[in-house]
Amino acid sequence: MTAKQSAIPLETIRAQILILRGLNVVLDSTLAALYGVETRRLNEQVRRNQERFPADFLLELTTAEFAHLKSQSATSSWGGRRKLPLAFTEHGAIMAATVLNSPRAIEMSVYVVRAFVQLRGLAASHQELAQRLTELEQRIVHKLTTHDQAIAGIINTIRQLMTPPPAPAKHPMGFVHEETKKK
Repeated sequence: MTAKQSAIPLETIRAQILILRGLNVVLDSTLAALYGVETRRLNEQVRRNQERFPADFLLELTTAEFAHLKSQSATSSWGGRRKLPLAFTEHGAIMAATVLNSPRAIEMSVYVVRAFVQLRGLAASHQELAQRLTELEQRIVHKLTTHDQAIAGIINTIRQLMTPPPAPAKHPMGFVHEETKKK
């Protein structure tokens, strides 16, 4: 089955990946829906196999993070949750598929991984673009500084040319007595 034949397009999965604590994650409810199980069942399997989910595979949202996520959604689908949601990193999503061990979970984990990989590619291209923009900005600032200095020099030269030269000292006409010259 190719990505185009998938029941869920990669763009849909990628749109469900959030950034939390600087990591790309997918929420337990989203992952459960993708894997074709109830969120409760997914979380049960994760808690039964906690040794398979180190801190870099799985995050539990704080109350503040959960409130922030709910406020970002125009229509809340969070309904009566009693526990804070879990957030799975790419490796955690794969591990969740192995813990569930269902054909659907294994099949969909491939698409989840592909969506994470696409996001990494986008992030890398954004970083490269940001670096190129920074280099361009530095070159332009350098050129503008150089040009500004040259223009300031030209303006100063023009101002000097515009100011009339000082008038030469006038010598009195006629006969001047030496004593008058000394005063």
